[in-house]
Amino acid sequence: MNATHSAPASIHRPHHARGVILMLVSAACFTANILLIRALGQLQSVNVWLISCTRFAGGLALVALLYRSDFSPRRLFTNRGLVGRGLVGGLGVYGSYLTIVKIGAGRSTFIISTYVGFAGLMAAWVLREKIRAALVWGGVATLAGLALLTDAFAAGAQISGYDVMAVAVALGSAYVVVTIRQLHAAGETTANIFGAQCVYGLLLCGLPAALHPQNLSAAAWVVMLVASVCSAVGQIAMTRSFRDLPVAEGSLIQLLAPVGVALGGALFFHEHFSPREIAGAALILAGAAFTVLRR
Repeated sequence: MNATHSAPASIHRPHHARGVILMLVSAACFTANILLIRALGQLQSVNVWLISCTRFAGGLALVALLYRSDFSPRRLFTNRGLVGRGLVGGLGVYGSYLTIVKIGAGRSTFIISTYVGFAGLMAAWVLREKIRAALVWGGVATLAGLALLTDAFAAGAQISGYDVMAVAVALGSAYVVVTIRQLHAAGETTANIFGAQCVYGLLLCGLPAALHPQNLSAAAWVVMLVASVCSAVGQIAMTRSFRDLPVAEGSLIQLLAPVGVALGGALFFHEHFSPREIAGAALILAGAAFTVLRR
C-alpha cells in the first residue's frame, strides 16, 4: 500500500541525469549480452541451463564485489516481493536465452520488448496508475506489430511455441519492472533486488545444468563469461536507475536494445528481416515509444 504513494517521491529525486546514463549503460550491456550469446551459438552448442547459470553466478560475484555491505541473503527468502522477483526473473532469463537460440536474437528481442505495454497495464492495476488513451493506442500498435512479426494471421500460419514463450517472458518482464519499483519504494536495496534474481535463478537452473554437463572450449568459456558480465552490469544499472527514473522513461530507453540487436544481427550474423517483419518490429517500437512518451 505504501508503495503506491511513495513511488512518485522516489522518481523525482535530483538524480535524473544519473538515471538516464545508467539506463543507457544497461541497454548497451543487454545488447552486447544478446549478441555474444548469438556468437556463442555459432562457436559451440551450449545448453541454455549452463548459459543461464553462468549469468546468475556472474551476477552474484558482482553483487559480492560491489555491494557486500548492502546484500542481505536472508531477506531473499523472507520478503515476498524479492521471492517473486527472483523466481519470475530467473525463469525469464532462461526463457529469453532459449528463445534467442530457437527463433533468433532479433525476433526474440522484439517480441520480448512488448513488455513495455504490459508494464503500463500492470502498473495501472498494481500501482493504481491511470489508464490513458496513449496506453490503449500504444498497446494496439504493439500487438499489431507482434502479429506482423510472427505472421499470426497468414493463411495456415502456425505460431511457434517459442514465440508464445517469448510473449510469456514479456509478461514476466512487466511484472519484474513493476515489482522493482515497489521494492525500491519500500526501501529495498539494489543488491537484494538483483541478488534475488541470481539466487533463485541458480536454484532453478543449477540442477538441470549439473545433469547435462558439457566439455566447452576455452573460447566458448570466454565468450560466455564476458556475456554474463555484460548482463550483470546491465541488470544492476537498470535496477539502480529505477530509483531515479519512472518506469515509462526507463522502458523507453531500454527499447534501444532490440534496435541494437537487430542492427548487430544484420551486421555480424547476416540476419535478414522480411518487409513484413520490419513493419512489425517498427510497430512494436512505435507503439511502445508512443505509450511511454505520452505518459
